[in-house]
Amino acid sequence: MFAGDPRELDVLIPGIAGMAVLATTFTALAFNLTFLREEGILKRVRGTPLPLPSYFGGLVGSAVANALAQVVLIVVIGKVVYGVDWPRDPLALALFTALGVACFGALGIAFANAIPNFDSAPAYVNAVFLPAIFISGVFYPADSLPPVLEGVAEALPLKHVIDGLYGAIVTGAGVGANLTALAVVGAWTLVGAYLAVRRFRWE
Repeated sequence: MFAGDPRELDVLIPGIAGMAVLATTFTALAFNLTFLREEGILKRVRGTPLPLPSYFGGLVGSAVANALAQVVLIVVIGKVVYGVDWPRDPLALALFTALGVACFGALGIAFANAIPNFDSAPAYVNAVFLPAIFISGVFYPADSLPPVLEGVAEALPLKHVIDGLYGAIVTGAGVGANLTALAVVGAWTLVGAYLAVRRFRWE
């Protein structure tokens, strides 16, 4: 739809990359952990000799690998198919991708604890996922939103992950120009990790 409009592509490529990170970590972990808990698999795993860090490392590692693969594919498709330049700051791209994965992964694990059962998981997850992608600059610049929605987006981590990816891919602004984004995403990562550990339920 926007193949002939470089300005739209400059918004969509980092926006879709940010959405991919959110979907493959927050959404996937919230769904998977709810399913594993409801099916009694987490309870059984806890009673086996398998080290828990190994089990959860594999579970989280799968989501991380999916997120990284999707970001790479989006960048490559943007270049090969649509002629978008290669990322101007690969280090910033790697940093914001990794921080986004950590943030949304922790929040996904924490959010799974708030989902009462697997049947309600789609409603709970989409109640967060869909509004977040529509106000955070995935499909259009977030600063074109009404001030109230823009303020909500500023308080959430997805917009700041996308801002960091935009700087890395489009402008080459780098990490130093996105310290606010780093701080916000880092703060959400700490909150998510705290809630994930403190509120975790095995059954």
